[in-house]
Amino acid sequence: MRILIVDLPDAAATLRAGSALAAALVGGMVVTLAGDLGAGKTTLVRGVLRARGVAGPIKSPTYALVEHYPLSSIYFYHIDFYRFNDPEEWETSGLPECFRNDSVCLIEWPQRVAGRLPPADVALTLAPAGDGRTLTARAASAAGERCVAAIDHAFPAATPAT
Repeated sequence: MRILIVDLPDAAATLRAGSALAAALVGGMVVTLAGDLGAGKTTLVRGVLRARGVAGPIKSPTYALVEHYPLSSIYFYHIDFYRFNDPEEWETSGLPECFRNDSVCLIEWPQRVAGRLPPADVALTLAPAGDGRTLTARAASAAGERCVAAIDHAFPAATPAT
């Protein structure tokens, strides 16, 4: 599957990447977002949700674990596993119920649940790069390929990786 590397020089570019991703998301998809604290994960999700029509506040779910955004016939769940200390917490969290055919799950800190998540359609990694960040997008399904293509289309100078 395809891997794409995109330079995001500022928060506006990160929002634009999220907006590009939003157009390709359909029910049943899982998107993981990895990166250190402050890497831009929530900013990217904010771009997704703004593009899908969310007008109200969009905040990090670090303390609530999940923020829910019902939009038309698709539910968006923004889930953050940062506070999980043990992957076993997944079993008692109630969060497995979010993964349905009528929902899109945007997952921050997926490594904290060590393989308990359904397979991601697209895995995004944000890393600091100068004053901005680098986004690496890895497709793992046909739906994930459409996501990577949408980001590539929005950033024509992006670098395909092998």
